[in-house]
Amino acid sequence: HSVVSILSSESSSSSGMWAAQALEMNVGKIPSLEAVNGSTVMLPCTYLSCIGIKNLYFNWQFNDNGTMRKVCESVIPSEGVVPHVTVFWDRVEFVGKNYENNISILLSNITFEDGGQYTCFGRNPKEKGKNHSAIFTLIVVYKLRVVDNTLTTMIASAVGGAIALIMGFMLLKNFTLFVLSKLEEKNKECLVTSSGIDNTENGLTGSKAAPKPTPKKK
Repeated sequence: HSVVSILSSESSSSSGMWAAQALEMNVGKIPSLEAVNGSTVMLPCTYLSCIGIKNLYFNWQFNDNGTMRKVCESVIPSEGVVPHVTVFWDRVEFVGKNYENNISILLSNITFEDGGQYTCFGRNPKEKGKNHSAIFTLIVVYKLRVVDNTLTTMIASAVGGAIALIMGFMLLKNFTLFVLSKLEEKNKECLVTSSGIDNTENGLTGSKAAPKPTPKKK
């Protein structure tokens, strides 16, 4: 790795993204990554300028116990142009290709020494030399931590059981109402039939009138 001294004007940086500036350097909503020793990781960075760019200078730097080591650097003539990038680390590849202002890099076969803070730096000549940067933190571990989902599983099971119980209750309620409605309809039919029979027996409305005898001729 080549050691470079950083001018005081370059020392101002932010963890994430500078706001309310013509040029913004962004390393994502979560500016950190936990990765296993020996794996390959991408260090993300994009830039955004509301006034456009011309000969935008950018570089990646690694904070090695207070000493800033340059990882790679380049100048982007204009948006959409794939720049020629000078890489100072053997295991680094420029993968952003300036596609949609992407200047991310790929770091392969990482070691514990690679863990730390990486600064994505940019300077747009259109802003008269103003510097902007964002910090991304890489954490190298032996193995990824196993998240204990016992509590989450218990909560999900309890919620699922409660929902199933409510659905079962609603189904039982609907079935009971259906049976009661059918019974009520049947009772109404029985009452109508019974009323018709009573009326017939009593000679009331709905019953057949007895035939009158034919008068005899004198």
